[in-house]
Amino acid sequence: MHSQDRQIAHMDLDSFFVSVERLIDSRLNNRPILIGGTSSRGVVASCSYEARAFGVHSAMPMKMAKQLCPEAIVLKGNSGTYTKYSQLVTDVVRESAPVFEKTSIDEFYIDFTGMDRFFGTFKYAKELRSKIIKETGLPISFGLSINKTVSKVATGEAKPNNEIEVSKGAE
Repeated sequence: MHSQDRQIAHMDLDSFFVSVERLIDSRLNNRPILIGGTSSRGVVASCSYEARAFGVHSAMPMKMAKQLCPEAIVLKGNSGTYTKYSQLVTDVVRESAPVFEKTSIDEFYIDFTGMDRFFGTFKYAKELRSKIIKETGLPISFGLSINKTVSKVATGEAKPNNEIEVSKGAE
């Protein structure tokens, strides 16, 4: 591999708001969860994979989500709590990654370019993912490739709670 080849990881916390709520209350585990506005015009901000199985997705009207998945537990959510957990993850990333960009409360791009000289990049990214899971209790997925776009698509394929490397030429 040439040293100029980029190594970009996209890391994304899996259904972040739901994962935080489950850390706080384990009774929510393995249950369909909807988080968002509870009024008649409310929208789903996040939903569990159990709710997604019924066709529910983020940005869907809450009314429609409850029709698709009547047994779902609906939570209003707490932005302060989510910010706190996001900061915990950011702190772990900051300790381990020389160059990173936080693009939302639950999403990061990390530039591992050049780190392969000391350590396999995929191995390093895997160890960072394990450290985040161990230190915060939150599931996170990542894609690693030569650019942000391919890495983000790879993360989508890796979810939930997994990792994928797309080597140069395999995009």
